[in-house]
Amino acid sequence: MGKTLVLDDKSIQRALTRIAHEILERNKGIEECILIGIKTRGIHLAERLAKRIEQIEGQKIPVGELDITLYRDDLTYKTVDAEPEVRGSELPVETRNRKVILVDDVLYTGRTVRAAMDALVDFGRPSSIQLAVLVDRGHRELPIRADFIGKNIPTSSQEKVVVELLESDGVDQVNIHK
Repeated sequence: MGKTLVLDDKSIQRALTRIAHEILERNKGIEECILIGIKTRGIHLAERLAKRIEQIEGQKIPVGELDITLYRDDLTYKTVDAEPEVRGSELPVETRNRKVILVDDVLYTGRTVRAAMDALVDFGRPSSIQLAVLVDRGHRELPIRADFIGKNIPTSSQEKVVVELLESDGVDQVNIHK
């Protein structure tokens, strides 16, 4: 099985800087905005975006984390009696009437984002939900699209996009595994 490097550490940094600028432009600043990372790598990306936004805007944007485990429609169990591992969500401010920017590493079928939107509504109805992803690889099963995209990477359904981030994997890179 071969792999192809599609984003290195510098490319990831540039993509996140561009996304930060696009978020600021679209929302005319960060008033009433919150970044919410989808566990696990989405959290790391949301925190990085928050740092870049603070550098650009001079203001902190709240960052939360969302566990969508119980909202997935493809939840599987390792054994019949097993319970899914729920890691919990942490939202620093109420989401009601806020502009929520969901952050994830890869947009593929759209099922993760659908589950995240279901989970978010349980915390209160945001005024809007926007989506920022590092990689959009296509192959949607649901009518979901990202508002902010680091890189579009056309793939076949047999390929796997692997995002590795310093915080969880010790390296910043995105590879396609064939």
